[in-house]
Amino acid sequence: MGPMSFAVDARGRVYVLDEVNGRIVRHAPDGKAESATPIALRTPQDIAVADDGSMAVLDRFAGKEVAVYDESGAMKGELPLEGTGIDDTGAVTGVFVDGKDVYVEKEHGPLVKIGTTSGAKADPRTEIPGRPSRDGLSYLNAGITDAEAGRAYVSSIERATGQHRFTRELRLKSFIRSIVLLDSDKTGQIYFAAEVGPPSGEGSVLLTCLEPLKGVVVGNAVLPENTLPEETFKDLTVLDGGGVLYAVRSEQGVAYQRYDCM
Repeated sequence: MGPMSFAVDARGRVYVLDEVNGRIVRHAPDGKAESATPIALRTPQDIAVADDGSMAVLDRFAGKEVAVYDESGAMKGELPLEGTGIDDTGAVTGVFVDGKDVYVEKEHGPLVKIGTTSGAKADPRTEIPGRPSRDGLSYLNAGITDAEAGRAYVSSIERATGQHRFTRELRLKSFIRSIVLLDSDKTGQIYFAAEVGPPSGEGSVLLTCLEPLKGVVVGNAVLPENTLPEETFKDLTVLDGGGVLYAVRSEQGVAYQRYDCM
């Protein structure tokens, strides 16, 4: 197993979820380790960081919860996954923080609010139709329409009205193995990435950037494929100011490298 997931806060600090050693390691923007927060979760897999430094950590198998910690690492609360909207905790595909609200995603589709960054449980639970964009204007979805033909899509729903804004087809011209990123930066620019290549053999990660209101493609980049066997949950995250940070794994360890669309 490698570091399961990571997140970046508004100050550019990187939070690495180290499942093997039961901790969250925070790195300064220059890469130096600042702190290590012990966590008691048995199978933590994903992490999201709020603007106030609160950390929401997903354990969908053993604890079946999201644990919320403050910036210093003190436990603020435990939010159970099971309940209205979530029957199978193993089908949860990520944890997200939107303002002070904590959401979990169901099978890469809608998100269910399970609580807040204060550790309070949501009552009642509510659902949103996609991942909230960081500019507060949209909900985002993506999917594969024809993997063999390299066809995928990104769609946007206007948050204020719930109306469909656009669906943009992406033709990646290669077999799509999986979607590995869908997020936005603070300006609303959308970042989509997919692992492509033959079902067996050498591949790559294609990053596509779209403007937020019409979904027009504004740039692309090709990233190296992670080929080592270590298990991880998330290898890419979008930076507030634009660009992505990619956990590139090698025999020497993991390097967090910045990429952007050109």
